[in-house]
Amino acid sequence: MSKLYLLRHAKAGWALPGVRDFDRPLDATGVADAEATGTAMRACGYVPELTLCSNARRARETLEGLAGHADTGRVVFTDDLYSADAAGYLDKIRENGRHGSILVIGHNPMMEDLAIAVSGDGEETALHTLHTGFPTSGLAVIRLEGALTGAELGRGYLEAFLTPADL
Repeated sequence: MSKLYLLRHAKAGWALPGVRDFDRPLDATGVADAEATGTAMRACGYVPELTLCSNARRARETLEGLAGHADTGRVVFTDDLYSADAAGYLDKIRENGRHGSILVIGHNPMMEDLAIAVSGDGEETALHTLHTGFPTSGLAVIRLEGALTGAELGRGYLEAFLTPADL
């Protein structure tokens, strides 16, 4: 049994002139939402062994807000999560699948695509919420049989889907 936590970065401000998309910071709402998500993770007992985090500024700042309120395990930053598609995200998870639980902090549409593709079944309310969109600071909690090295599409069970509206 393994756990996959998929977290879309918190709300970021629009890019200012001369600022690359990669370097967009969180806005005040995003900072508060990242902290609230960390508090919710702690309350629910969601503790990843490893966190894979996009190197984009808004993802790193989401991790900072989260880590002040929850255990995030060992952290690995990677540019791959900024530019990869959902299949690339799944490859990254499999590469690190020796860990029993992984938190991925990344971007949409990859997070939404991956969560839907991996979750073949799940808690009814969580599935419904996921299928209405994957908001910033949204957290999908997916249980899989076996190790994450063998994670397959449609084989996960969506246990929960938390959004800032829930926190």
